[in-house]
Order: sequence, then structure tokens, then C-alpha cells
Amino acid sequence: MLRKVHVRDVTVGMFVAEIEGSWLAHTLWKKRFAVDNEDILNKLRNSGAVECWIDTQQGKDLPTPSSNAAPSARPDTSTPSATKPKPTPQSLGDELQTATGILKCSKEAVTAMFAEARMGNAVDTTECAPMVDAIVQSVDRNAHALVTLCRLKHADEYTYLHSVSVCALMVSLGRHLGLDDKTCRDAGMAGLLHDLGKAVIPLEIINKPGKLTDQEFDIIKSHPAQGHRMLLDSGVDNPHVLDVCLHHHERVDGKGYPEALSGEPLSLFARMGAVCDVYDAITSDRPYKNGWDPAESLARMASWEGHFDATVFQTFVKTIGIYPVGSLVRMASGKLGVVVEQHPAKLTQPKVKLFFSISAGLPFAPKLVDLSQAHVNDKIVAREPPENWPFDYLDDLWSSHST
Repeated sequence: MLRKVHVRDVTVGMFVAEIEGSWLAHTLWKKRFAVDNEDILNKLRNSGAVECWIDTQQGKDLPTPSSNAAPSARPDTSTPSATKPKPTPQSLGDELQTATGILKCSKEAVTAMFAEARMGNAVDTTECAPMVDAIVQSVDRNAHALVTLCRLKHADEYTYLHSVSVCALMVSLGRHLGLDDKTCRDAGMAGLLHDLGKAVIPLEIINKPGKLTDQEFDIIKSHPAQGHRMLLDSGVDNPHVLDVCLHHHERVDGKGYPEALSGEPLSLFARMGAVCDVYDAITSDRPYKNGWDPAESLARMASWEGHFDATVFQTFVKTIGIYPVGSLVRMASGKLGVVVEQHPAKLTQPKVKLFFSISAGLPFAPKLVDLSQAHVNDKIVAREPPENWPFDYLDDLWSSHST
């Protein structure tokens, strides 16, 4: 029997079946767990959660009926996600604050998930569902906020936040490919779990600052199969999740790994995973290199013949913009600016924050310009390599997103 109780009424020996309320409102990423000891009980009480459901068949019940107890029959909360109204669209600036909270909670959750996998414990994907749902809702409010925030991750956070970023990219790409709501959530779950196999790769190899030896690279290349096995051992049977985990390093020309697939056997989900995984990897700071500029990254990816599915890649470019948020661009007016927000229908006319005069060689007070407005006669003429300029505050310019 399930019973809703206040967290202050939970005692050691009870079994928590679910935490009531939004996943972002508390610090617990697991929603089902046994309260085996005082440490777990204190963690629950200090988590920010107010109420939870206990399962009296798997653990202790309340000693006496409590005024906080809900009727034993749990209300139906199984409304299909496809019937839920879509979140109201938000500007990048408005969504960044919410996305910051999602990113913080997601990092903690993914770190904990990898730690459990590293210890050989099964991964319960139902525990990841609230995280994926929060990411989907953020992407639906603004497709760029969470993805661009993920680019600010430190090199030592890469393994964990890469999973969150690929989740968001997969959802956004799925929306642009016309996938239905459930399939987009499957895409998000696949992105979140695609690199689970890295949990068993030695950290000294993952974080090695220099070039890998052939033997070390072979170990790295084992992570798709390792992750696939871990998911199967955990009882995961979602074909999309399993497919992306095993095949996100495949290439359309058959030169990828671990199975050198090409043509028909290479699924749409695997093709999506390959693009999203590579884009986040090359735009992120790593222990051995700094991330590339977003626009430069797209240009380089477009030049890699045989690597990506052409249709999926073209849709991906439309998803994040020809000049993604954070790109340094040169204007016809002779100024430099940073792209701060996309226009959904005019990919070459984003909002740009101008801040530097090339002719004068001097910065000026940042000015936000919407290139899609009829009265604006300036335009982007080229992407500008950031390494050619001594700017160390580009991320601050776009992430503050103020005039």
C-alpha cells in the first residue's frame, strides 16, 4: 500500500516509493529507496522535499494513523506526456535562470549515477525520467538555453555534463526532425545514457592531458559496448537507448566503431547520437584541449566527408543555428559581436551583442542588436576565429544576455 507522509514522519525501516513534487525542488535524484539508516534519513529530511510516498509492503508503516497521511489509494498521475500542454516559449534570457538550476541538479544526478555504475550497481532508468522530463521542458521553452550553458562546463565536469548536453541536443534535434513527444523523450534518455560505459574506463585515461597510446585508445573505444552491457544487465529494454549507447561512434561510411555499421543498419537514432555527441565534445573544454567556437565546429563537421548523415546534420544546423549562441562574428559595419539568441525562422539574422570596433581596435559598451528587425541595416559577414583576438570574456557577454 502506498501512503503519502511528511518527510518528518519518515523513520528508518521505511521504503520511499516516490518523492512528491518537482524534481528541481529537492536534492534527491533517486525517487525510490530504502531508508536503511540514519544517514539516508537525514539526507531525505535535509533535501528540501516536503512529502513523499512510502510503500508499506516493502518497508515499515506509520506506527499510528497520521494527520499527514493521504488516502491509501494513490491518485492517478499517469497522464500521457503527449497530452500535456507544451511549455510557454521563453526568451534565452528568461530561460537561462531555470536552465542553471536544471544543470546543477542534473550534474549531481549524473555524477551519482556514474558512481553507482562504477561500483557495479544496476542503473534504474526510471530514476532518470524526471531529469529527462525537466530537460525536455527546458528545451521546449527555449531550445538554446540549456545547451549553451552546458558549453560553460569546466574540463573536469565534462564526463557528467556532456551527458546532460547530449540529452538536450537530442531532444531539440528530435523536435526539428518531427519526432513525436514520446520518441523525443526516448531520444533524450538515449542522450543521457549514451556514455555510461565511460564509468568503468580508468579516469587517468579519460582525463589524460596528452595523446593517448594505441592501447589506451582501444580501452576508450570499448565504452560503447561496456555501456550497452551495463544497460542490458540493468534490465533496460528501450531499443532507442540501447542503440544510441552502442552505436553513437558509428559513421555513415562504415569507418566508425564498434561494429563499423553503414547504410540501412545504422538507425536514425544512432545518426542523431553521432552528431550530437561530436558537437558537444568539440565545443567543450577538455583536459587536453580547449573547445572550438560553435560556428567553427559546425564548419569543421560539415567538412568531414562520410562521418555524418547529411540530412540529420543539416537539420542539426537548423536546430542550433548557422551561427550558434556564443559565436564570435564580424559585422558589415566593421564591428565584432557575439551571438546571444537565435531567430527561429531567420538563421542568418540572430540577436548579436556588439562590443568591439575593428577599425579603432577598441571595445565599447555592449549593444544588443536584433538583426531580424527591418530598421537594422547591419549584417553578419563572417564568423571570426576567437583565437585571433585577446578576448577572455566572450562567455560573459552572451550568458549575461543584457543590453
